Parts: sequence; structure tokens; C-alpha cells
Amino acid sequence: MTISKILVATDFSSRSDRAVRRAVLLAREFGAAVDLVHVIDNDQPERILKPEREVAADVIREIVGGLRSVDGVACEGGVIEGEPFEALADAAVARGADLVIVGPHRRQALKDIFVGTTAERTIRASSRPVLMANGVPAGPYRRILVAVDLSEESAAALEAIRALGMDASGAVSVLHVPDAPAAGLMRHGNVDGDDIDAYVLDQEKQAARALNEFLLRIGFDPASTLVRNGGPSTAEVIADVAAEVEADLIVVGTKARKGLARMLLGSVAEEVLRMSERDVLAIPPRA
Repeated sequence: MTISKILVATDFSSRSDRAVRRAVLLAREFGAAVDLVHVIDNDQPERILKPEREVAADVIREIVGGLRSVDGVACEGGVIEGEPFEALADAAVARGADLVIVGPHRRQALKDIFVGTTAERTIRASSRPVLMANGVPAGPYRRILVAVDLSEESAAALEAIRALGMDASGAVSVLHVPDAPAAGLMRHGNVDGDDIDAYVLDQEKQAARALNEFLLRIGFDPASTLVRNGGPSTAEVIADVAAEVEADLIVVGTKARKGLARMLLGSVAEEVLRMSERDVLAIPPRA
């Protein structure tokens, strides 16, 4: 299995253009078809919906025509209605997409904290991998960084990029950021610095062994493996390592959460999505 159909969302903004261009690059690389959709929030009067629907359909037809004739990719498109994140997640399943691509979000601090951006809410709702195209697309992915915590969600992320064929498109580095909880207590307890360093080094060695065993168990052979101590936050460590290895794509697995915790509590994946200037591929947990 590789990527055969890509659902890409557009709101006709320059941010969405990044998602469309990335979809074109991936479609060419994998011989995939592109399905371009624009979502209209249908919680408004029909007298407003009708002209919005007609204008959006005209713009979609124009973009689809250009993607076919100029970019040479198989493309179709349409207008869908509903809550944006739910509509995109449902459309991905209904249209048989292997991958959903969205553009970078506008950062609106208070709203983002409590309900998340459309991209994050789409990722939470989606049973398909969701790619947030933050960077300016310049070519195929060359260096891919996969952040793992040795969980089943991490295994699902590695298996997903292998199933999509993305491990063949770029060199894959796997990063593990272990938790060394005693280090902070030792610093506050005025423990000798050499003893703290020795403890952290021992934790890194154990983490490296655990990472190798994890990769061996799932049969994934990356180009390189990295173990880094946690800094102010795991997401910041991931961002720093992505810059260090010059990754143009970060891959993270998402956690299955429900109810209020799913709406209000953050995660490493969500923090990476909010802070990264590189493309981020979020892989949902196994069904």
C-alpha cells in the first residue's frame, strides 16, 4: 500500500496554497489522485449559504482545472458542508483518502488553548493520517524525523509511514526523548553535578537499548536513531532535533482520548503542531 488518494482542504487563502502544493508534490511522487475540498459551515441561513456555495464551487472548479492541466495530476474537487473538522474527517473516509492535508493554522491564543485549531480538531476526529503543511513546499521530503515514546501509538506511526511508502521517500530518523524524573529532584537536592550527569547518562543508555528493542520488535530499520534528554518540554526537544538533522517532516503518533480530557488537555503531538514551522504528520491510533 502507498498513498493513492489525497484529500486536501482549502479555504482559498495563501495558507491553504501550501497544502495544495504539498498535495501536488506527493501526488506526483506516489502517482496519487488529489481530492480538493472546501468546507462551508452550514450553521447559517440558506440565503447566505446559497451564494457562498455557488462561489466556492466556481473557485474549486477553477483550481481543479489548473491542477489537471498545469500540474498534470489527477484531480477532482467539491464543496462539503458541516463543522469543518468533522466534515473533513468524514469526507476522508467517504472518499477513500489515505491522507488528509491541511494548511498551517492562524494562531488565536485563547481559542486555541480551550478548543484547539481546526487542524488539531481535524486530527482528533480523523481516522486517517493528517499532514499539516507548515513549510513552503520545495520538493519531496528528504529527511523525516519520527518522534516515539515506545508506545503502541508510536508503533502505529512507524507502521503507517511504512504503509504509505514515505519511508522510501526520505531518510528516516527515529527520536526518543526519555523521562529522567529523578534528575530534577537531584538538582533541587544539591546533589553533585557529576552524580547527576552519571544518572542522566545511565538513563540515556537504558533508553537507547529500549528504543533498539522497540524498533526490532516492530521490524523498522531507520537511517538513524537518536536519544535526547527532555528539556523544558518534549515538544521543544523534538523541534530542536528536527532543526539539528534538518528534517523537513516531523511525524508524531496521537493518543486516543475521549470526552472533556480530549478537548482540554494538551499532548506532545498538539504542542508540536502549535510550535513547529516544519510540516507535521499526525498519525491516529489503530482502530
